[in-house]
Amino acid sequence: MNTGNNGFILICAALVFLMTPGLAFFYGGLVRRKNVVNTMMACAGVMGLSVVLWVICGFSLAFGADHGGIIGGLEYLCLNGLDFNEVSDYAPTLSSLTFVVFQMMFAMITPALITGAVAGRMRFKALFLFIALWSLVVYYPMAHMVWGSGGFLVSIGSVDFAGGNVVHISSGVSGLVLAMLIGPRSGLGLASYRVHNIPFVFLGAGLLWFGWFGFNAGSALAADGLASHAFLTTALASATALVVWMLIDVIKDGKPTLVGASTGLVVGLVAITPGAGFVPVWSAIIIGAVVSPLCCFMMSLLKKKLKIDDALDAFGCHGIGGIWGGIATGLFGRTDINAVAQWNGLVFGETRLFIAQVLSIVVTIAVAVVGTLICAGITKLITPLRVDHKEELVGMDVTQHGEHAYPSFNGLD
Repeated sequence: MNTGNNGFILICAALVFLMTPGLAFFYGGLVRRKNVVNTMMACAGVMGLSVVLWVICGFSLAFGADHGGIIGGLEYLCLNGLDFNEVSDYAPTLSSLTFVVFQMMFAMITPALITGAVAGRMRFKALFLFIALWSLVVYYPMAHMVWGSGGFLVSIGSVDFAGGNVVHISSGVSGLVLAMLIGPRSGLGLASYRVHNIPFVFLGAGLLWFGWFGFNAGSALAADGLASHAFLTTALASATALVVWMLIDVIKDGKPTLVGASTGLVVGLVAITPGAGFVPVWSAIIIGAVVSPLCCFMMSLLKKKLKIDDALDAFGCHGIGGIWGGIATGLFGRTDINAVAQWNGLVFGETRLFIAQVLSIVVTIAVAVVGTLICAGITKLITPLRVDHKEELVGMDVTQHGEHAYPSFNGLD
């Protein structure tokens, strides 16, 4: 065990943990006043649920002995058989429990991303149950297929440095499917749905950016040069996407916006995640520059043309950003940066990595769609997915939690 590496990854785990409260502020600022507590509570609920599930069975199902390339075994239930003084099979310089807690934070932030797609109308009890089922049916199998020993997507040669497939595509696609099942918010297109707290949005985005350095650099699983490389590509892609989104705002409306800058930096982070430790530094500029117009177009298409109410753009940001990031890894990946990649990307004259990346994206989308339909179907048997019309009009904070975010506010929502 290397104490330096071990300490570094524990710090990175704490940074990734901070991303979920950051997401709560980011999402909470975007919704209406009457729904901010509920929106943030969705993230808080996931924080508790995900830790308990991960220790009981999640780690075992994700990183236990392989079964068909799809799921792990049950030998590590309640972390049985793991000794904190022994090194991890997946990171031989780390304590086995350090690897557990680092991966636990990924299992926390991922389902929290889904909650933005159904903000303002999904019953909290139904959401809590759905997230528990989704973690079992979608997240743990995806983590095993991408990162687990013997996983199917590992075997075909696809790579995912920090969670393009596992975290972003899976949650984004699931959020889109769930939003379509539940339907749009009441009065969408008629009532005003303005952002209620822009400082909250930027606070959340800043916390996400801060935590993301642990997310991506920590995925090197050592305090080494690869971690530094991932840190730099992460910063560069996000910064580029932020600037490009500002330019889009100026072109569209004549003024840059803080909400736009916040959204841009987040989609840049999403796009670089799968390739942060595989692509050259210069390519991070291209990845960040492309993702902002791509996501901006998709958000507009979903809401205006297709009439799908992905309330806080979970799919527009994470689904589309993750898909582009996976493709970009197939374009720009290099084996001399990280030997985990068996081949160079398409830009460097080889095709096999690109094909493997595209196939992995297709598989992830299929797993997310089918898994979401299964989990939503089971949840509906126990409780309605959506609050009734009156509860939605009154607001989710009061009807779901009996709380007001702003008790002294007497104006219109």
